[in-house]
Parts: sequence; structure tokens; C-alpha cells
Amino acid sequence: MANRFSNSPRQKMINLMYLVFIAMLALNVSVDVLNGFDIVEDSLSSSSDNISNRNGLIMSELERYNSQNREKAGEWYDKGLLVKQKGDSIVSHIEELKVRMVKQADGKKGDVKNIHNRENLDAASVVMLSPIDKEGENLRNGIIQYKDMLTSMVADNDRRTIIEKSLDISPQGASKSGDNNNWEESLFYNMPVSAAVTILTKLQNDIRMSEGEALNSLLNYVDVGDFRVNKVNAYVIPESKVVIQGSPYTARIVLSAEDSTQIQTTYVNGAKLAESSDGIFTASGGRVGQFPVKGYIEMTSGDGNVMRRQFSDSYTVIEPMATIAPTLMNVLYAGIDNEISISVPGVVPNDVVAQMTNGTLTRKGTMWVAKPATVGTDVEISISARQGSQTVRMATKKFRVRALPDPTPFINYTDANGNPAMFKGGTLSKAVLMNTGGISAAIDDGILNIPFRVTSFRTVFFDSMGNAIPEVSDGANFSSRQKEQIRRLQRGAYFYISGVKAIGPDGGEREIAVIEVRVG
Repeated sequence: MANRFSNSPRQKMINLMYLVFIAMLALNVSVDVLNGFDIVEDSLSSSSDNISNRNGLIMSELERYNSQNREKAGEWYDKGLLVKQKGDSIVSHIEELKVRMVKQADGKKGDVKNIHNRENLDAASVVMLSPIDKEGENLRNGIIQYKDMLTSMVADNDRRTIIEKSLDISPQGASKSGDNNNWEESLFYNMPVSAAVTILTKLQNDIRMSEGEALNSLLNYVDVGDFRVNKVNAYVIPESKVVIQGSPYTARIVLSAEDSTQIQTTYVNGAKLAESSDGIFTASGGRVGQFPVKGYIEMTSGDGNVMRRQFSDSYTVIEPMATIAPTLMNVLYAGIDNEISISVPGVVPNDVVAQMTNGTLTRKGTMWVAKPATVGTDVEISISARQGSQTVRMATKKFRVRALPDPTPFINYTDANGNPAMFKGGTLSKAVLMNTGGISAAIDDGILNIPFRVTSFRTVFFDSMGNAIPEVSDGANFSSRQKEQIRRLQRGAYFYISGVKAIGPDGGEREIAVIEVRVG
């Protein structure tokens, strides 16, 4: 764009130096920055597609309502079509502009999804700021017209504000050309093509978002009572279709288009419900089996005619039952968390209540965790289930409580294939022994898998005369003296690891088995 004022020779020289400086900067546009534009472009494209799909669903709903009742829904459906068509037109035009920019930068085979000359500073200006095509000005005017059309259809102030902010075409700060009075120059003058494409994609996203706000508003204008409720049916809504013996069956009998200003008369299983029942039917659950709930509802319409709607359902009464099963075995161990599965057929897990003697029982996701306190004293677990406003005892079960068995000491090492392994006795190479830090202990019998903390152990070596040489560990690790004794061992020699003391999750310390180690 030409300067409005003539400049002195000195000013022209300064301007020329500035242009050279800008050109030098353009040659060094950060690759990371350009990659960032590509990431944002992909994210915006995905978001725009999701919003477009959502808008399509709203239009489908408007179309369905229009086909059901043209008189009531036709006005809003027609406006929705106009909003969608105009939005599609602008989004498609913006997509064409992106393609033209990329081809301007990369040539005829340019691909918006794979821009080669991402740092090109001329393509956006050539396409958007051409004084002949005036694409930028045309796009600005099209957005203004679309915004005005949407806001004229939307009465809700909050939605209007969202649309006005989303489609704001005020100049984004001072334009890079030195002017600050038009939107298109502030966005596309001297802008890398990768950034310009991202800006246009964001604009498509804003248009789809504004389109969605308008469509949602039009959908809300449709009067639900006039056409959506085109059938009036009676329904039975039970608190539960499965009732435990001794508990009542409770259900609400309603019309699907209930009007609180109208008095309805309800007959269930041949008997009339009292008006004070508010449509709530209750039956005794004293016998096991399946029982019907059927009848009809009568209501007087505005023209004096009596409308009757039939309903039919059933409920089942079952005996109290529950399942209580420990996931490990049929005993509980003191001092640790024992996972237990507790369920009541026909009752959702959140309505199951469990209590336990001699310890604590807590819910853990879909399981329960039992933690007995005293060894030798049986645990009794009681199960109840909430049925409406009542809580019914379902079952109880006793478990024996035992102390944890002794763990097994072992040496952790890596085998020849690089897999972790546990040495519990036998032959082990000196190289592995020298690289071993110490010993561990755990109950690992295929059922329980409980680690213990080793606090100390001793090794017993033998000299050439057969004399025993005991050495004490450094906690769970071999001491330096033990390491030195291992280093002196010849192949075929052996030693013992004994006096292993370990503390389990129950807090008790115990002395466990001996390991015989032969040097291989």
C-alpha cells in the first residue's frame, strides 16, 4: 500500500533499512513457531468438524419437528435452513481462500494439509489484500451480514453477546502495514502463510460456533406442548421391579403428559386409588412370586369427554439372599486388607450395606475390604439392602481369622535372558551374588502376594578347617564383610543365610526360613 505522505531522503533511508531488517527476520522464522501453527490448525479443524456435526443434529431435530407439525415448527425450521446455508457458504468460501493461499506459496500442487513454504510472507497479502479481488474486504462484509442476520433471530441477550464476540471484525491491533483502520490488513498483511491459514480456520470455527448458538435458540422457540407431546400414555414407574420378601412394592402411576391442574382417577388391579395417594400405588410383598400391576387412568378433557389410558406392568418378590465371597480364600487374615465381593441380586451396589464384627469393613470401588483385628476370633459379616425407605437384612456369614503365614526369604536377581527372578535356595553364580544388594521376603504362594520388610539377617561361612564364620547384615543388605566373604568363595563352596527377621503388614516381626546358597 502506498504511503499517504512524502518522506525526506533520511526517512526513506530509515524505511529501507527497516524493510531489510524485516526481511532478515522473515528468513529466520522459528521452525518451532511454524510447527505450533500446524498443531493449532489441526486442533481447530477438528473442533470445527465436531461443532458442524452437532449443528447438523440440531437441524435434523428441527426437520423432524417440522415434518410432525409444519404449522408450529415451520417458521423456525425455515430460519434454521437459512442460518445453515449461509454458514456453509461462508465456511466453503474461506476454505477456497486457504487453498489459494497455499497454492500461491507452494505452486499449483499446494496442499493445505502439507504446506512446504510455511514461512512465505507474500501469499496471504496477495490473496486477501489484492485491490482488484478485494477478498479480505468481501469476507469482512460477509461476516458482518451473517452476524447481523444471526443476532436478528436470537432474542436471548447472552446468546447474542456470544455471537457478537465470536464474529467481531474489529482490527486486531495496528496492522503490519502501518494502518490500523481495517480488519483484513491487521490479520493478513506480511503474515506467514501457515499463520494465515490457521487464522482462517479459527474464523471457520467461530462461524460454526455462532451458527450453533442461533440454531439452539431457534430449537428452543418451538413450543413443546403444541407438537412434541402428540401421544398421551399411562406408565407405571416402580421404585424397583424386584422386591425382597417382607418389603413393599411401590410404584408411581402417571400419564406421560401429566397436567397438575387436572384431577386424574386411577384404577389399579380393580381398585380405585385414593386422591390423596398422589398416584402412588403400594402393594404388600409378603409372598414370593411375580405379581401384576394393571389398570387404567381416567381424565376429563376440556370438551367434557373422559379420556382413558390403559397401563400394565409387573413386579417380582424374591427371598432375601446375598453373596459374600472373599477373593483370596475362605478365611480372612488378620492385619491385612482382605478383598471381598458382596452382592445382592436385584439390588444396585450403592444400596448394599455391609457391617463386620472383630475388625473393619470398607467399600473399595466395586469390592469391599475386610481387615480383621484379632486372630482366633471369628468374623461375622452382615449384609442389608435398602429398598425404598426401608433397609432389609439379607444375610450373614462367619469367617475364621488366621495370622499370616511366614514369608519366604529370597534374593532378587536378573537371569541370563534379562528377566527378573527369585532365588530361594540352590546354586547361584558368584557374579550374581556380588551384584546382589541383599535379600527380600514375601508370601508368594499363588494365592497371597504380600511383601515383608527384612530388618536383619546373618550369613554363616566355613573356613578350610570347617569352622563356622558368622557375619551380620546391614539391615536387608549384605554388609561389606559379608560381600568380602562371598568374594573369597570358590566354585562349589556354600554358605547359609539364617536368622532372617522380617516385619509384615500386621506389624509383627518374625524369624523365617534359612537359605542355603551354593556358589556356581
